[in-house]
Amino acid sequence: MISLGLRSEGVREWNFTLRGMGDRELQAAAQLACEREVWDRCINTSDRTKAEINLAQRFPTPFRQDVVAAARQIGLDPAYVYGLIRQESRFIMDARSHVGASGLMQLMPATARWTAKKIGLDFKPEMINDREVNLRLGTAYLKLVLDDFGGSAAMAAAAYNAGPSRPRRWREGPLMEVAAWAENIPFNETRDYVKKVLSNATVYAALLEGAPTLALKARLGSPIGPRDGNAPAPDKELP
Repeated sequence: MISLGLRSEGVREWNFTLRGMGDRELQAAAQLACEREVWDRCINTSDRTKAEINLAQRFPTPFRQDVVAAARQIGLDPAYVYGLIRQESRFIMDARSHVGASGLMQLMPATARWTAKKIGLDFKPEMINDREVNLRLGTAYLKLVLDDFGGSAAMAAAAYNAGPSRPRRWREGPLMEVAAWAENIPFNETRDYVKKVLSNATVYAALLEGAPTLALKARLGSPIGPRDGNAPAPDKELP
């Protein structure tokens, strides 16, 4: 069904078939999905196991050459980009959210147009699900947001999900460790999103690099508080 384009019907049938399966059966089913490149079923099925964990299934690296190249070309950590894509689309290239975001990096059409103009890319709306175009626009926008928030991966992830204006407000207050700041995000969806993107990125860093290169606290970055008075003014054009 999924290969025929009947994704919602195929997903329902897949999930029904998983009922009653133990860890080894779930891992076998997940492996089948991985081999067929049905990445959301691969991840979600492997996530159901209790005692036996397969990180390669739970955190796959599809399109690795393209993702790593796009990230490094613009100065982003590939593990961070992978962590965001896993949360955004589960690597489904034609994924579309209920609010209209599309593609691997789930770009809103207006954001895609703005970013394309910003980087000088000749863009047409029908190109948004093209893997190369979506990666280029998504990483470009993420880098702009990350720079606007002084390199804070947590605030950049919050901005990617909820728009830049909200984390600008949420940073006002006492200086807080990143984990505490994330726990105090007032939107349930964004709070969960930020925590998952950062935890995904930590696992991907270990998988891509062969071993963890940074302690978790170091990877989270500096405490979050009001913008430094000497820092550049926020980019109010960021959508």
